[in-house]
Amino acid sequence: MLPSPVSSSRRGTSQHLRTFSSSDLRRALNLLRSRSRFTNLSIIILAGCFCVSFLYNLAFIFSSFPPSLVTYTPPQSILSTIARNATLENLSHLVIVPGHAIWTGTQPEQVLDADRWTLEEYQRGGGSYRISAFVEHIRRGVEITLKDDSSLLIFSGQVFNPGYKFVSLILLSSGQTRLQSTTTEAESYMRLAISLARFHEITGRYPLQVTIVGYEMKRRRFEEPHRTALRFPAHHFEYIGIEPSANEESARIGEVKNGYAPYQLDLYGCHDFLLAKRRARNPFLRFHSYHASAPELRGLLEWCPDDAGMVYNGPLPWDVYE
Repeated sequence: MLPSPVSSSRRGTSQHLRTFSSSDLRRALNLLRSRSRFTNLSIIILAGCFCVSFLYNLAFIFSSFPPSLVTYTPPQSILSTIARNATLENLSHLVIVPGHAIWTGTQPEQVLDADRWTLEEYQRGGGSYRISAFVEHIRRGVEITLKDDSSLLIFSGQVFNPGYKFVSLILLSSGQTRLQSTTTEAESYMRLAISLARFHEITGRYPLQVTIVGYEMKRRRFEEPHRTALRFPAHHFEYIGIEPSANEESARIGEVKNGYAPYQLDLYGCHDFLLAKRRARNPFLRFHSYHASAPELRGLLEWCPDDAGMVYNGPLPWDVYE
């Protein structure tokens, strides 16, 4: 007797599949068309979950400060070494004098001696007018500080600080309590940001007012891209420009080419040309301490978006000044 043909088995399987598919399809359609059965309790639970989620997201979006901005406390090993007096804790006005050269003299009569200043190649020549500008920046910064009991003078630029500080003491016989310095060398934007952090490190608070004493030709750089990058309120920010007596047209052209224009394209100085300048000013590979001592500025100090013109969008301590 011959075996049953294989085709008969296939016909049976095919018929079974057709029957299964059609019945399942009908059941699925009936299920989708039927009304769902929600109880009042389930509706209340879902609505409650929605409200909680909605309120949480609103709180996150409109919160003025993230938890890290208000709850961070430096390690006790650091705090135990700091004893601020009432004078420092009550200061609110930051006066900044950016450094431009190193003074190596020791006597008052050597202050205007060009041979006692370590200068860059582009700073050499042309007499003592440039040195006079350095000294006038220092003098004006100290005068502003002495007239305002709430002010703290910071000389920015690590390698310039000892000379600038010593000149200020010689010129005006002022005490050192309200004369401080930064400990990190960098280009102009980072110097400004670090000076704000240094003010907090010394006083335990952030300044209400910032005054910068420098070259008049650098006014636009500080008032426009730098202040914009920091989002510091314009009515709490002042730049006092003092220019050398000589007319340095080449210096003004250099300022636009190497300072103002690059910062207009790269607000935070962390790309290409300006990053190279920042690295060149740190030959000793130093690290700053301000992530710990000024944690509210951590996000700002680390801000380096691919879009070099994008302004930092995180919270800042001076947002409340507006």
